[in-house]
Amino acid sequence: MTYNELKNEENKYVMNTYGRCPIALDHGKGATLWDVEGKKYIDLASGIGVNCMGYDNQILIDAITQQAHKIMHASNLFTTEPMVQVAKKLVEKTHLNGKVFFANSGAESNEGAIKLARKYSFDKYGEGRYKIVTLVNSFHGRTVTTLKATGQDRFHNYFFPFTEGFDYAVANDIDDVRRKADDMTCAIMMELVQGEGGVLPLEQEFVKQVEALCREKDMLLIIDEVQTGIGRTGSLFAFQQYGIRPDVVTMAKGLGGGVPIGAVLAADTCCNVLTPGTHATTFGGTPLVCASANAVLDHVGDPKFLHEVKEKGEYLKNGILALGKDSIHGVRGMGLMLGIIVDEGKHSAFANKLIENGVLAITAGKNAVRLLPPLIISKEEMDEALAVMAKVF
Repeated sequence: MTYNELKNEENKYVMNTYGRCPIALDHGKGATLWDVEGKKYIDLASGIGVNCMGYDNQILIDAITQQAHKIMHASNLFTTEPMVQVAKKLVEKTHLNGKVFFANSGAESNEGAIKLARKYSFDKYGEGRYKIVTLVNSFHGRTVTTLKATGQDRFHNYFFPFTEGFDYAVANDIDDVRRKADDMTCAIMMELVQGEGGVLPLEQEFVKQVEALCREKDMLLIIDEVQTGIGRTGSLFAFQQYGIRPDVVTMAKGLGGGVPIGAVLAADTCCNVLTPGTHATTFGGTPLVCASANAVLDHVGDPKFLHEVKEKGEYLKNGILALGKDSIHGVRGMGLMLGIIVDEGKHSAFANKLIENGVLAITAGKNAVRLLPPLIISKEEMDEALAVMAKVF
């Protein structure tokens, strides 16, 4: 079908909940995509950080195909090998000595972490210690509860009443965190790089201070790695570059390389809190998605691959800065999670212009053009994207 034919059908049958770009993607190879009209795009968005291993990746195709021939879904009333393998790899690669609960998305993973934190506190202290402190400019999901956990007022509309028990502290302000983390608080939840908030990395000293505060007050430290995890920042998880030991790590996006999966990794401090009947999901840890996740972890979890992600991030960042364009006010982020800083309010126009010229990019916050390319992106693909940026900026 042509784009216009698809769009007419979409307008008729699909809810209008997204501000879609006027293209219909069809197929890809590596970090390059083509639409139904045959136009080529260098992908610097990867499905908002999901397609970490790019497109038409034979490693993922083989893993998914082989599992599809065996069994695609099994109820969690039974054990399956792919699920156990993914959990083992996550625990061993993070050295948290804990256990994993599997979900289907980042929001669902964060919901699980919230329930775990509240039960942890309830089991030890009884009722009344349920509050979770998050950060201003954070983003934790689209469910009624994770929207309330999100520290951005623009998301707090339409769907009242929200779940109670959240407060927001200013990032990199430990005094404000201390004020908000009162005797009713059971956990502090943070993204180490605020993605939707504007690609804003937290300061290392602040993160260490929050960790110390959690230990002091027996609050769980929850690190939301939905966007930063699975190699995105140049380590398997961003917390590994901050020198901290979280109690809970949530993940999704890149974990499945393109198939929907999320996970809650609880360290040995709280890995036995959720017991039979206290939490569940039908599709969590299903064999098909776990087969893909196993392939992703084997590939992305390799130290050499992670080192290359850091090198690619530096290459892309330096290439953008070398353009010397007055409209670019800097580049921030970690690894291949980067934000090009432009005048406030102009980020959408720049992202749209990049897309028109064959580079897929998205936005974040008030002034960032956000780049989340597939981790396997080649130097040639980055150079091609930089050439388009030189024109657009």
